[in-house]
Amino acid sequence: MGVGAGEYATVAHTDAKKNLLTVEREAGQQVSYDPRRLQGVSVCREAEREFVQGDRVQFTAPSKDLHVANRELGTIVRLDERGDIAVHTDSGRLVEFQLKDHPHLDHGYAVTSHSSQGQTADRVLIHVDTEESVHLVNSRMAYVVVSRGRYDAQVYTNDKSELAQHLSRDVSHHTAIQPGQEHGTDVGQGIGPSSVGHDHGIAPQSQGHSAGEGQRHPMSEGMGEGIGE
Repeated sequence: MGVGAGEYATVAHTDAKKNLLTVEREAGQQVSYDPRRLQGVSVCREAEREFVQGDRVQFTAPSKDLHVANRELGTIVRLDERGDIAVHTDSGRLVEFQLKDHPHLDHGYAVTSHSSQGQTADRVLIHVDTEESVHLVNSRMAYVVVSRGRYDAQVYTNDKSELAQHLSRDVSHHTAIQPGQEHGTDVGQGIGPSSVGHDHGIAPQSQGHSAGEGQRHPMSEGMGEGIGE
């Protein structure tokens, strides 16, 4: 179809009956195809962000050229009006690129629970919404987010009376040979990596990476009641 790897396009139209997706390429040409036959497409949504030197950021897509992983964190050390940016990653590397070549960047003061796996911070602030993200709040999520903090973890929620019940929910898959299970019974609730953590977040507060004097931390307001330390 003449579409190269890494090329960007915008969804122009969808046809559910024919199962066709129509996209508009950067040059204005429209291409229609069946997504079941042409796979390997990543979907993103454009949003405006303002960055300044010293901001904590996260890469929202991996890049082989830049050698960065999805949700890798870092700090902006240089940025100019032409879009040339330099990010010092938490792994200790200096990554330099043009924003137009890799626009997948977002603020890094808060991350989803899924993205926080493998990270550690001195203190964490955890936002848990028991209504909007009811299917994502469970014992697995609780273990991941609380264990990110070395010394302190504070939970903010809309309803602390319901929080314990939701966080104790077990979503582990049972094995096929487990006794007492009837054939065909759907046990538990599976959660895939593509759906975890979109409605609740965790804000790592490592030393040296605070939001800065005079700035409000994105996880510090409007999050409901604090329930302990």
